[in-house]
Amino acid sequence: MKIEEVQSTIKNQRIATHTHIKGLGLEPNGRPLPLAAGFVGQAAAREAAGLVVDMIREKKMAGRALLLAGPPGTGKTALALGISQDLGSKVPFCPMVGSEVYSSEVKKTEVTELSPEEGESVTGGYGKSISHVIIGLKTVKGTKQLKLDPTIYDALIKEKVAVGDVIYIESNSGAVKRVGRSDAFATEFDLEAEEYVPLPKGEVHKKKEIVQDVTLHDLDAANARPQGGQDILSLMGQMMKPRKTEITDKLRLEINKVVNRYVDEGVAELVPGVLFIDEVHMLDMECFSYLNRALESSLSPIVIFATNRGICTVRGTDMTSPHGIPVDLLDRLVIVRTETYGPAEMIQILAIRAQVEGLEIDEESLAYLGEIGQQASLRHAVQLLSPASIVAKMNGRDKICKVDLDEVSSLYLDAKSSARLLQEQQDRYIS
Repeated sequence: MKIEEVQSTIKNQRIATHTHIKGLGLEPNGRPLPLAAGFVGQAAAREAAGLVVDMIREKKMAGRALLLAGPPGTGKTALALGISQDLGSKVPFCPMVGSEVYSSEVKKTEVTELSPEEGESVTGGYGKSISHVIIGLKTVKGTKQLKLDPTIYDALIKEKVAVGDVIYIESNSGAVKRVGRSDAFATEFDLEAEEYVPLPKGEVHKKKEIVQDVTLHDLDAANARPQGGQDILSLMGQMMKPRKTEITDKLRLEINKVVNRYVDEGVAELVPGVLFIDEVHMLDMECFSYLNRALESSLSPIVIFATNRGICTVRGTDMTSPHGIPVDLLDRLVIVRTETYGPAEMIQILAIRAQVEGLEIDEESLAYLGEIGQQASLRHAVQLLSPASIVAKMNGRDKICKVDLDEVSSLYLDAKSSARLLQEQQDRYIS
C-alpha cells in the first residue's frame, strides 16, 4: 500500500493586528469585565465607549464626535473596532487614517465612480456549463427541494454558501444573501467563529417586504452618472464618453432634500454611520473646517477621532492646540483617555496574541517579553512573537523560549533604541 503525505486543504485565515477584538467586553449593566472579548484593561475607556454605543443606538449622538486620546499602543484603534463590533453590522462603520487625506499644499480631488469594463468571455469549445441548480431549503415549518436557474449558482458561489448556512433568495432578481451559519452547527467559543443565526420561521416560500440599505454616497454617485436614451446615437455617445462626473454641492443638496422628504414620509429610515479617523492630527485646517460644518448637518455621521499627540501645531497653520485639533472643533468632542498598560496587562495581551497566532510560549518567556514591552513598546513586543517562533522551529523546538527572544531582540531594534543610536552616531549619517 502506497501512502503519500499531502498538503492540507484547510485555508489559513490572515491574522491582523486586532483580530482578537470581538467587542468592548462589557457586562449587561455596562461595567467592563477584566478580560473579555479580547480586551484587557482600559476599564474606564471601555465603559465610556459603551455609553457612546448606547447613545448611538438611541440616536442621541448627532452633532457630536468622540476623541480617543492616549499614548501609542494603548488600544485606541481597538476601542474603535470594539465599538463597531458592539454596534453590529446594521450600522455602517467606515475606518480611515488622517494621512490618507492630502494636505492643503496638494490639489484635492474626489473619487466619483469606477466603472468596470466588460470583455468577451474566454470560455468556449467543449467545456461543460451548468444547466440548473437543485437546492434543499429548510425552515422550522418544513423543507423543500427547488430547481433553480444556473445564474443563481454564481451568486451562491460568490456568497460562499455551504450546507448549514442560512440564506435568502429573492425569486425575481435571483439575488442571494448569506445571513450566517445556522445555530444548529454552533459549537464551543472560537476566536474566528462566524455569526450563528436561528433557523428561519414560517414557510420556505414567502413574500417579504424589501428593505434596501444604501449610503448617501451611493445615491450621489448614482445620480451623478450620465443618463442617456436607448437609441443607437445615445448608446454610442455613452460608450465614447467617460462614465463619471463630479459630485457637486448642488447635487448633494438635491439628494439631501429627497432623503429628508422620504424620512418625513416614513418611506425611509436614516441610520447614521460611524466614521473613524485615526491619526486625526494629520488633517489640515481645511479638513477641520469641513468637519466642523458637517457635524451641524442633520445627515452627519457619528465621527470617532483617535490621536497620540499632545499639544502640537495644527497642520497647515502656525498655531498650536491640544492634540493638533483646532479649539472650536475640540469643544464639540467627547474625549476618552486611554492609559498605558501595566506589566500584568501587557503579559495578558501578549498571551492572547500568541493564542490567536497559534504560537506556544512558556510562562518565563512571556514574562520576559512583557519586560521588553515595558522597556520598548507593546507593539514591538507583539512583533517579536512571529520571528521568535520561526527561530524556535529552526532550533528544533515547538515552544518559544527566552533564548529565541534574546536572538530576535538582537536582530530587530525598537523605535527608542534606534533613536538613541542615531543620537550617538550622528556623524555617520547624512543630515
